Amino acid sequence: MSFQAYLDNIEKKTGLTPRQLVDQAHEKGFGEGTKATPIVAWLKEDYGLGQGHAMAIVHVVTKGPQISTKHVGTDGVHRDSVDTLWLDGAATNPNP
Repeated sequence: MSFQAYLDNIEKKTGLTPRQLVDQAHEKGFGEGTKATPIVAWLKEDYGLGQGHAMAIVHVVTKGPQISTKHVGTDGVHRDSVDTLWLDGAATNPNP
């Protein structure tokens, strides 16, 4: 599953765009330098997200939407078409 697909599935599960979850995380004081454990605990408790989906949000909360180009344009399991994740909702993604 691509990184973007994780984020799109999170939106389906929670009804919130990844950006809305990132904004909530920042309101809670989570950001760059925050360890994964408290963010994952919050996402599991409040939204019922599993570990993998929660870790996708951890990445964008702590590192922003830029991802490694390692899987961009490949045909591997974790491939993405671009190196910047779309956080504003699957329906408006210009790079589906």
